[in-house]
Amino acid sequence: MTEVKQSKPTIDSVDSSDSVDLSDAAYYFNRELSWLEFNYRVLYEAFDSRTPLLERLKFLAIFSANLDEFFMVRVAIIKEQVEANVSLITPDGRTPSQQLDDISSRLRPMAVEQHRFFEKTLRPLLASNGVHVLNYIDLDQEQRLFLRDYFEQRIFPVLTPLAIDPAHPFPHISNLSLNLAVLVKDPQTNSEKFARVKVPNSLPRFVAFPKELQHQDQNGTVWTGVPLEQVIAHNLEALFPGMNIQDYHPFRVTRDADIALEEEEADDLLLAIEQELRKRRFGGSVVRIEMHSSMPKSIRQTLMEEMQVEENDVYEVEGLLNLKDLFSLTGFPLPQHRDQPFTPTIPPRLRSPMDDPSLPQVNPMKIFAAIREADLMVHHPYESFTGSVEQFITQAAHDSKVLAIKMTLYRTSGDSPIIQSLIDAAENGKQVAVLVELKARFDEENNINWARKLEQVGVHVVYGVVGLKTHTKVVLVVRQEGDRIRRYVHIGTGNYNPKTARLYTDIGLLSCREELGADLTDLFNYLTGYSRQHSYRKLLVAPVNLRDRMMAMIRRETEYARQGNPGLIIAKMNSLVDAAIIQALYEASQAGVEIDLIVRGMCCLRPGVAGVSDTIRVLSVIGRYLEHSRIFYFGNNGNAEVFIGSADWMPRNLDRRVEAVTPIEEPSLVKALRDILDIFLEDNRHAWELQPDGSYTQRVPDEDEDERSAQDIFMQLAVEAVHAGH
Repeated sequence: MTEVKQSKPTIDSVDSSDSVDLSDAAYYFNRELSWLEFNYRVLYEAFDSRTPLLERLKFLAIFSANLDEFFMVRVAIIKEQVEANVSLITPDGRTPSQQLDDISSRLRPMAVEQHRFFEKTLRPLLASNGVHVLNYIDLDQEQRLFLRDYFEQRIFPVLTPLAIDPAHPFPHISNLSLNLAVLVKDPQTNSEKFARVKVPNSLPRFVAFPKELQHQDQNGTVWTGVPLEQVIAHNLEALFPGMNIQDYHPFRVTRDADIALEEEEADDLLLAIEQELRKRRFGGSVVRIEMHSSMPKSIRQTLMEEMQVEENDVYEVEGLLNLKDLFSLTGFPLPQHRDQPFTPTIPPRLRSPMDDPSLPQVNPMKIFAAIREADLMVHHPYESFTGSVEQFITQAAHDSKVLAIKMTLYRTSGDSPIIQSLIDAAENGKQVAVLVELKARFDEENNINWARKLEQVGVHVVYGVVGLKTHTKVVLVVRQEGDRIRRYVHIGTGNYNPKTARLYTDIGLLSCREELGADLTDLFNYLTGYSRQHSYRKLLVAPVNLRDRMMAMIRRETEYARQGNPGLIIAKMNSLVDAAIIQALYEASQAGVEIDLIVRGMCCLRPGVAGVSDTIRVLSVIGRYLEHSRIFYFGNNGNAEVFIGSADWMPRNLDRRVEAVTPIEEPSLVKALRDILDIFLEDNRHAWELQPDGSYTQRVPDEDEDERSAQDIFMQLAVEAVHAGH
């Protein structure tokens, strides 16, 4: 297998020695720089010519959207630390100021590369396939006349030019807004004046031409349009009549959008978060200004002074700003330039014998019977979330034998059928309790709306435990069956969101094992009432016992290896940041434990260092779907223990969130999970290997080797399982 190196090293090599201090900063990567490397792997999916054209456009937009959130949260937090003179040193030995400098140094070439790629490669490729993103300067007279009329009718009434002078103080520039810094000259006084025009986000970012004015070429035309800010810029005289337009320069602002909340001081958590959301709409301090590279030094300096930013906070852009808006151009009818469509399958055990295997049908009456037959594992999006988990909740809501439904909601979609099912359940007289996590970042407003709607129909809504986010993904259904009560559970790795369930890979367990039902009963009592539950029968629960149990299982593998037995750890997660877990993995590696880590995003562990992490390999898979499942596999000297759940190996998941991780005990499911992990480890299409120097190397098949994409294989296996009927 050949490899292609795409990322630059972030940390120099470290010499190994016989006696090492495993807490030494040299053995840890910085979490923020590691996240930037993850986002670069996302960007590379756009660079990769094997990716279909419209999917390349999508990954370019995702890269930009990811960066917005990174600045609004992570960079904002570090800047606050700098301003507060916090001297906290990260496990990799960096101060807050050093982190900001290193983020800037690593990110700037990435941003330049992204914009250059769009302008020089992707934009021409789109044009050659009939999608023409034109600049105003390239338009003919007829097209310009159309845009002038469009401007007058559709854009001009929405705009508000804001002068900046002694009588007009510098205006508030809202978070993530695209703006024009406009320089005009008064012909009577010959004085130059400065103004700001906000590009309204209520209008489409790209203005499309009617069919008769579309760009014509031999390849045919699908769409022709112009960026909205250019239409505004070339009609500025309508906003400043009697003035001479000297120049205009686009810029964009990113603000601190993290919510600071003292829960102990809040009498009403819902009201407190609503108040914080109102503050977020205006935004906190500015953490980044993006501006076109043509902006004169004088205007640049004015913006920096007024928004109180330093040179390190300014990012120059060649070309269009805010490439996140390219999402709006990914829906064109060009099937040959997007991923092949895939319809999630219904797990065979949930189908009726007469179901057509090619159709996503489900027999809802089989849900409870199928779970009683044996534990059922579902793998999304390959197996339908709608046809399994959603049906489980819907059936529970309408089943006369169901007495109660309890579940956690961290993020859900705006039109979620699950919410309606919970409402139906309450109206059907069932006891319904829902924990709505109001502190789910950027979903706070959505969750407040759902909480109120659920409360109005009699659902018991709670907001979790003070000081902790409730991140766990669990459902408990209590059902009367004859003269006994049976508890059915769903414990998963992903949110109860039908929309993201088509885009994220997640795993869930449906079971009626008595110990799991009892554990979830105790967990919900902890979440909704007063409880100090310190032990669980099967579940690993944060912040109660998850950290200790994970550490114990890592150390058990270490002890097996020291005794000459094989030690094995395979773990799949979103992020690996926790220093104590990393140190335990280093100790396991020193003892000879074979460790394979499949970490999509941040990884602060440094693999392949002689005498420290020789036996540790780290893989990241970036593909069509966002890898979101968490699987933990411990060899246990031939008697494997396997877990799935909602927690990553991060301090926040282990110590500051309510998480639930469940063992998988059905032998066939243990094997299925090991097969899933092995398929990931053999991926040579979307897999990247973390190197000891901090760079990532993408696997590429050898000439005599077939391409193996884990995600493609899972799609194929899901279809084959349905046709095989097992």
